[in-house]
Formats: sequence, structure tokens, C-alpha cells
Amino acid sequence: MDKNDIKSLNLDELTALIKEWGEPNFRAGQIFKWLQQGVDSYEEMTDIPQKLRDKMANSYNIVTIKCKKRLESTIDDTVKYLYELSDGELVESVLMKYNHGYSICISTQVGCRMGCSFCASGLNGLTRSLLPSEMLGQITATQRDRGIRISNVVLMGMGEPLDNFDNVVRFLELVSHEKGLNIGLRHISLSTSGVVPGIYKLAECKMPITLSISLHAPNDEIRSSMMKVNKRWGVAELIKACKDYIKVTGRRISFEYAVISGVNDSDECARQLSRLLKGMLCHVNLIPANPVKENSYKKPDRATIQKFCDKLNAFGINTTIRRTLGSDIDASCGQLRGREIE
Repeated sequence: MDKNDIKSLNLDELTALIKEWGEPNFRAGQIFKWLQQGVDSYEEMTDIPQKLRDKMANSYNIVTIKCKKRLESTIDDTVKYLYELSDGELVESVLMKYNHGYSICISTQVGCRMGCSFCASGLNGLTRSLLPSEMLGQITATQRDRGIRISNVVLMGMGEPLDNFDNVVRFLELVSHEKGLNIGLRHISLSTSGVVPGIYKLAECKMPITLSISLHAPNDEIRSSMMKVNKRWGVAELIKACKDYIKVTGRRISFEYAVISGVNDSDECARQLSRLLKGMLCHVNLIPANPVKENSYKKPDRATIQKFCDKLNAFGINTTIRRTLGSDIDASCGQLRGREIE
């Protein structure tokens, strides 16, 4: 974490800093609240003495992000943002409206090193990981732009969250703080491609978030052809880690499964998947595959996806089909950034 990044400090660290400077402790709470609301400068902190604002400005940066491009769906209320970071790098966020409120899918890295063949995020590899403040900034900038309050967060944008473990855990601590955005951890989902050591580390944190696993295949042969991470941690090792995670946390796991025509949508795949997940506290989320120009994957027709879903439910695996949002604005991650840097 950048030591000069004041927005990534937690309240205890801010309190210690304020005490070191000889200021009353209550100033830390005021400053923390301003920072978590997404201020871009110290001058916006109108209830903080100018002398203290100047002192902070001389010692710490306020990390900011700005909107470079915004795409609004004409089909639904989905909005896709291309955000520019302070060093000029680009990340994507997607705002989605549901009956229960607004959800945002945020990025945790610039690019991705996982190299999954069906995903546009990793086509140019990993550039760097995001700071906690840059993850928060995607939420606060979006809230300001739309004049709304976001109630749910999904870490399923660009990047592998467990490949940026410490910064992601700090972000979770900050975003859920009652003096900050106060988004409850039970309203936050974290998606991983299957970084097994990170799953065990996350279990130790005992945070009541929802863990989502990008599974996408019922066996090593298919999964390894789609996801490089499977060559390091195979399906059996991943499922064991998931079962251990459930034992420690008591939390249900969501398995993401991108249905690709002729690759993983057969009746046999459904049977293998049901055997793999039988008896687990879990849910399967079927995702109609997003076409990416760099591969030949195709989305199955609706009837094939529904048949796959029905078969899994018949086998006793709780399964639903994800509602497609923002299809007219390429709302899947990595596509907008990819076009921008071409």
C-alpha cells in the first residue's frame, strides 16, 4: 500500500497520525468521513482547520479517479464507466439497477495475470494492482455521477482480487466501516478464478462476504483449456478449498459458470458438475458466455442454457441463470478498456 495514500488509512491509523500531530482525536473521525465520501481535495474538508489541511496536503496525497468514458444502456439502467487513475491507467466499473437497489461491479487490478480465455480483462496482461482508495473511488465517483447510494458491491471487474489480497482486505474494512460508506459485508461479493492459497487466507479473515468461484467447467481437461490457473490448482484442490472455506465461515459459496456452446454445455458436463458439488452449501450461477473477438467461443441458445439449468436443479444443485444486463454497451469487463488502449 502507498504510504502517502491517506484515503487508504483506516480510522485507527488516522487517529494515531492526528495524535502524533498534537490534534484532538475527534479530528480523525471527521477526516475519515470526508475521505470515505470521496473528496478530491483537502479544501473540501470545510470543518477542518486550514492549518491542519495544509499539514495533511504537505504529507499525504488524496488519490483521485476521473471518468474518461461513460456508456449508458438503452435496454436497461446499466451504466459502464471507464475510469482514469492518477497515473493515467484505465479501469472499468459497471453500475446495475435491481429492485433491491444499486449494485456496482468494480475492478481490483489494471488488467489481469490470470489469462482466462473467455475474458477480455487479461488480454494485455497485468499492469498493476489497485490501491484500496482506487477501489473506493470507483464507488464514490459513480454515486456522485448518478446522485444515488450504492448498496451492493461485486469485486468481479478487471483483475483477480486474491492476487491483490492485502489491498482488497483493507478495502473491505474501509467500505464497510460505519463512519465510511457503511456497505455491509453481507452485501459484498468477491469473485476469484480459483487462487487456492488466497481462499484459505480469506477464510481466516472470517468476513461475512459472499465468495464466488469462477468455475466454468466440471473437470480439469475442460477447465485447463479455458483457465491457466487450473494448471496450478486443479478442480479437486479447488473444491476442497471451497469445502474448507464453508466449514470455517458457514457461508454459502456461489459458483459462476459461463456456458459456452460446444465446450461445457453438454448433458455429461451437467452430470459431472452435479457430482462435483453434491452436498455442498452452494449455488450455481449460469452465465451466457460473452463473445470476445480474440476467441471463437459462442453463446448457446436460450433453450440449451435452460436445459442445462433444469438438469442441475433436477440433480439437487440450486441453479439460476444470470440476468443479462447492459448487453448493448459491452458491459462485460475489459472490453471498453481494451478498445481504448488499442
